[in-house]
Amino acid sequence: MSMTDPIADLLTRIRNAAHAGHKKLTLPSSRIKREVVRILCETNYLRSYAEVPASPQNQLVVRLRYTPQHKSVITGLERVSRSGLRRYGSAADVFAMGRELGVTIVSTSRGVMTDQQAGEQGIGGEILCRVW
Repeated sequence: MSMTDPIADLLTRIRNAAHAGHKKLTLPSSRIKREVVRILCETNYLRSYAEVPASPQNQLVVRLRYTPQHKSVITGLERVSRSGLRRYGSAADVFAMGRELGVTIVSTSRGVMTDQQAGEQGIGGEILCRVW
C-alpha cells in the first residue's frame, strides 16, 4: 500500500487512537512524522514518543495524553496543506495564526516548528496542520 500523505495518516491514527482511549499507538516512522510528534510532545498534546528500530522501517511509538477525567487532551486535528493543495503562509500569516486556539505546525526553511516559533523568527513556510 503506498501512502500519498504521511502527515494526514499520522493525524488520523492519533485521532482514532485518542477516540478509542488507547494509551499508545505504533506507526511507521519518517523524519516529518517524528518532527510533528516532537512538537506535539513539546506543546503537551502528547505524553512522549520513541523511535524503535525495526525492519524494513523503524517504528514510532507514541504515548497519548489524557485529562484526569480520561478525556483526550487533543480535541481536534486538522490537516491544512495537502498534497493536492499546498498552503503556504508568510511570517505575518503564520504569526496571526498563533493567536488562535491550539498550535499550528509549520514546515520552514529552518525546520518544522510551531506558528509561534516561526513568528518569533520572522519566517513563513508550509502550514502542515492545526491541533487544539
